[in-house]
Amino acid sequence: MTREALLIVFHLIASVQFVFGTYYGFLVLDVPEDVSKMFSGYGGKFKFFTFWNGILQAIFFLICTLNDWFGTNAVNPKKPPLIRKFKDLLHASLGFPVAAFVALVFWTLMFIDRELVFPKVLDPYFPWWLNHLMHSMVLVSTVIEMIIAPRQYPRRLTGLSTTVIFDFIYLIWVNVIYYKSGIWVYPLLSLMSVPVRMLFMLSMMVFNGILYFVGEAIHNFVWGNEHNKQQQKSHAKSK
Repeated sequence: MTREALLIVFHLIASVQFVFGTYYGFLVLDVPEDVSKMFSGYGGKFKFFTFWNGILQAIFFLICTLNDWFGTNAVNPKKPPLIRKFKDLLHASLGFPVAAFVALVFWTLMFIDRELVFPKVLDPYFPWWLNHLMHSMVLVSTVIEMIIAPRQYPRRLTGLSTTVIFDFIYLIWVNVIYYKSGIWVYPLLSLMSVPVRMLFMLSMMVFNGILYFVGEAIHNFVWGNEHNKQQQKSHAKSK
């Protein structure tokens, strides 16, 4: 199977799984209010960063699929089409760092005390496959994408700014939800004083920013030599 065919198959599968997972989580998943108020009330399921990420991954892999057909997956295209530029920016700034953040933070808190992030009372209502799709496959899929598909990283200021702005918007949303409903989206936040909570939120933004650099480093490790080869070929042809 050629790389192009592999990309088409992978992107189609990833698109279907995240579109279905988002659809199921939004329209089918039903957690009674007496079990958990988190899934109803102000903000509904849009309270959760995991759900934001699920939508993000669905959109990203749909764009990847469109790029397979109407764009290019060349290693270092001279004039990449707009859809390829958008795909590269979206993955670098949000696709990888947000997916990695969701997976790493969720499973770390699950290991420490699952009641802080995913209480046991949700198990009868929240399918195990949806849990792993939203908290495990997001990272697996985005890492596979980095390995099999080249990208041109945006300017660091552009990419990192996009990551920070996305995080900041969500944190504002978390505080709006608390102001409107009196409930913190994540039980962990209710255990903190105001200064500690602010420091915690800032540290989460910093951590996601660090993940941006991790993604950039992985990209350079996997594709750095290929980019150099392409540039050397271009220079040789120009001579």
